[in-house]
Amino acid sequence: MTQLATSATPPAAPAVLPNEQIVTDDLDLLLDALPPRIVEALRPPERRTDLLEVVMDLGRLPEARYPGREVVLSHEEVTEEDLQFVIEHIGDFGDDNRAGIERTLHRISCIRNRRGKIVGLTCRVGRAVYGTIRVIEDLVLGGKSILFLGKPGVGKTTMLREVARVLADDANKRVIIVDTSNEIGGDGDVPHPAIGGSRRMQVATPLAQHAVMIEAVENHMPEVIVIDEIGTELEAQAARTIAERGVQLVGTAHGTSLENLMLNPTLADLIGGIQSVTLGDEEARRRGTQKSILERKAPPTFDVVIEIESWKRVALHKNVADTVDAMLRGYLANPETRQLSAAGRVEIVDEPQREEARASAGLLSGGARPERTMWGEPPRRRSGGHIRDHRDAPMFEEREAPAPAPARTENHRAIHIYPFGIPRSRLEAAIRSSGLPIEIVDDVAAADAVLTMRSYYRSKPAALRDAEERNIPMYVIKSNSAFHLEQVLHQFRPDSGEIGGARAPRRDPMVDVFRETEDAIAKVLDEGRPVELPPANSYVRRVQHQLATRYNLDSTSSGKEPQRRVKILPGR
Repeated sequence: MTQLATSATPPAAPAVLPNEQIVTDDLDLLLDALPPRIVEALRPPERRTDLLEVVMDLGRLPEARYPGREVVLSHEEVTEEDLQFVIEHIGDFGDDNRAGIERTLHRISCIRNRRGKIVGLTCRVGRAVYGTIRVIEDLVLGGKSILFLGKPGVGKTTMLREVARVLADDANKRVIIVDTSNEIGGDGDVPHPAIGGSRRMQVATPLAQHAVMIEAVENHMPEVIVIDEIGTELEAQAARTIAERGVQLVGTAHGTSLENLMLNPTLADLIGGIQSVTLGDEEARRRGTQKSILERKAPPTFDVVIEIESWKRVALHKNVADTVDAMLRGYLANPETRQLSAAGRVEIVDEPQREEARASAGLLSGGARPERTMWGEPPRRRSGGHIRDHRDAPMFEEREAPAPAPARTENHRAIHIYPFGIPRSRLEAAIRSSGLPIEIVDDVAAADAVLTMRSYYRSKPAALRDAEERNIPMYVIKSNSAFHLEQVLHQFRPDSGEIGGARAPRRDPMVDVFRETEDAIAKVLDEGRPVELPPANSYVRRVQHQLATRYNLDSTSSGKEPQRRVKILPGR
């Protein structure tokens, strides 16, 4: 293979001013490696801007890909001669079927047929973007190990490259980049100037990446290790070894969110690992959970997880250990969302939409997730679009000032509602729409009624058990939609002679079904004898079977409608 001679040496890394973003792409060097008839269509400036990659598949028309669109570059099909032209003007392909152009960040990936012959090329434009980590620079310089997550093409590697440069040049740290496919430092023996003063260790084959990670720590005394695309169990173990030796680790992994990582058995060790623990009968009843639960089994390898939405917008989990523990216990731990304003100011944005979306989606084992930031903290009150400067922000948000209380009439005091697992912003909007004298309280002891969702009631968290022990009326709804919330609130219209000067909410009949079934389950666990439940319809029987299964008990249905009933049997 002949290596394309670079017509000009790439410039050194530029000095980046605050709030400035500089992009260099060395695009001419990539175009010189493409067939001339294809390059002609890419010469106009408008065709060069935002170019992502050029795709050449044998027997098909060549295409240029841009964000959200594709452009055909020639009406002649790609030939073997076209593919050979590119192959002769780039570096050699490695075991991962990737090659590059010396001292550039461009990546050329090939597709082979069953005989190993190259029949397709994806020529991806590599850009060095200086100033992309402004939104997280305080975390990068803080010395903690950071893991970047995000969908393909969102800019994980670009940010990783800039992290290496900032730590090496601005923080004066000894930085080693473990560069598997030369994506971070570029192709060739001399790395691209975008990595600054970082040193780069190339990896001969992707299978050896974990060994090179350990070699970097043992041989070169780094203060920081930078690694892209942690994707195997061996690499996860090597990352843990590096972190345990006191080296700051900055890397990326496959996945778009922390929840994805928790559900990935291969990479879950990066956030401490997940293990199943079997509780005793008494402990399971005390916690109000099933006997088999999930727990974190070790300290996380990474202190911080950053979910990248774009270079100017990220979501942060600043304390991975506490966040994972909270999620496994069924609590919602919302990330801190940061964005970079047009003026270059880093701001924290409250996002009720993100909160509601996560509250309504299943996470792990069907666990309930009340609206909380950390285990044991009270629910947060939010207001849409509230922004404050990140330098004044605590790790977890303090509650904002409560909304003004509804006006009280002479004859009726305001009703205090304790919402559990109901988004505050949505409930407050429903209260305003109803015009009723209702206040939201954060203490169940101060509540006149409790409002929650059926999924949360089934798991019986401590707050709901406390409300039942206090005989506080409870209303269980199927959905937290605006319609259902308004329907619930209308049950609190003033009516003299009732609790607090208002009618208590109508009780969901399923509450009694859950309680009756759980009492029967407790009796089976204590006495070891079957217990038969009263006749019920098919939906109620299905719920009863599900509850029995959660406690590792058998159950069966017998009889004919409408006298068909469930019998709960001792576990095997």
